[in-house]
Amino acid sequence: MSRPLRWLLGAVVLAAAVIALIAWRGLRVDAPHDGATPVPRIAADISDPVARGAYLARAANCRGCHSARGDEPYAGGRQIPTPFGTFRSPNITPDPETGIGKWSDTDFWHALHDGRGPDGAPLYPVFPYTHYTRVDRQDSDALFAYLRSLPPVDRKNRPHQLKFPYDQRWLLVAWRALFFRAGTFEVQADRDANWNRGAYLTQGLGHCGACHEARNALGAIVSDEDPAGGVVLDWYAPSLRASDGAGVAHWSHEQVVALLRDGVSAHGSTMGPMAEVVYESLQHLHAEDLSAMAAYLRALPQSEGESAPRVASAAHEGDKAWERGASNYAKHCADCHGDRGEGKEDPGYPALAGNRAVTMRSPVNPIRAVLYGGYAPGTAGNPAPLGMPPYHATLSDQEIAEILGYVRGSWGNAARPIASFEVTRQRTGPLW
Repeated sequence: MSRPLRWLLGAVVLAAAVIALIAWRGLRVDAPHDGATPVPRIAADISDPVARGAYLARAANCRGCHSARGDEPYAGGRQIPTPFGTFRSPNITPDPETGIGKWSDTDFWHALHDGRGPDGAPLYPVFPYTHYTRVDRQDSDALFAYLRSLPPVDRKNRPHQLKFPYDQRWLLVAWRALFFRAGTFEVQADRDANWNRGAYLTQGLGHCGACHEARNALGAIVSDEDPAGGVVLDWYAPSLRASDGAGVAHWSHEQVVALLRDGVSAHGSTMGPMAEVVYESLQHLHAEDLSAMAAYLRALPQSEGESAPRVASAAHEGDKAWERGASNYAKHCADCHGDRGEGKEDPGYPALAGNRAVTMRSPVNPIRAVLYGGYAPGTAGNPAPLGMPPYHATLSDQEIAEILGYVRGSWGNAARPIASFEVTRQRTGPLW
């Protein structure tokens, strides 16, 4: 055999080996889990598996994603915009033809743990099995028992509308080979039971990292150590490990619990998708679970990386856009937020001076708050929420950019200005 033919044959063999390895890693399925690995037992006092599953479904906020607004609960159809296109959540009621009525408890377990459907097809990771893989079999079975108890809804699933090549599901084999490993929750022996309980809820059922962890261009989590979040449902979810983002290590335990339970606290309030999480899920959790989540979140190591680069105040001298922003701020904003951004004692009128939500590197959230307004959720601790009125029909993109540029650079704030095209990009509709 000639040398060129040997080189060609070697290349073919190597390519076949690489393809086989990718296929094996991307298509493998774990053996059914026996539930022997100990995890913190959530809602252990609820003996009925259906009732316990209902509580776990609340903790996981299953209804939030699998229910279209104003439609039947869990019947799917909610649109989930992403950089790859629009996903539509599936029907998970027990209808035998359009839902999960023909699934077994092991099928459901493999969906959560392995990210695979009953036919073995890999699921898109917009379904956060990358986090649910930590949920143990007993909790999976309780969740499935609850879903099986729901009224069946005959509602066909609508197809996703994805860009090429993300609409090619077979490519998920390579994605899984590169970025996904099925796992289990590992109790940390050097941490107390409360921390481990909070870790299990936050890392697994609550899948907080699905929004608050940095991702690469293919949507895979880069590292849970990376102090950067990402845009989710058109809002920015800052890192839970960033003291200048969503980190709460410097808050008191009670303040963190208040934010999770009520949607408001002395240090801030929730808006957008996080307000929905509080409304649909967190406010319904038991006090011990909220306390455990707060303990875990407060113990996360903190770094910086969310704040926008600082701009010297001298840069604004003689800036006409700055002056127009100051004038419009006085006209539209000062009555609620104060002449110097000092706010009021009521969380509905937050201070803008020193407000990390205003000065983050990503300006998405303040832009969307001004465009479409926003309210903290109505909860027992916040029964009459005050909120931000929308200005998308009142102010131009340039005016909004100038107001936010003024806010981000005043009263000790020193973040960069905002360009009008950044406002224009956010005119996609409120979603909330």
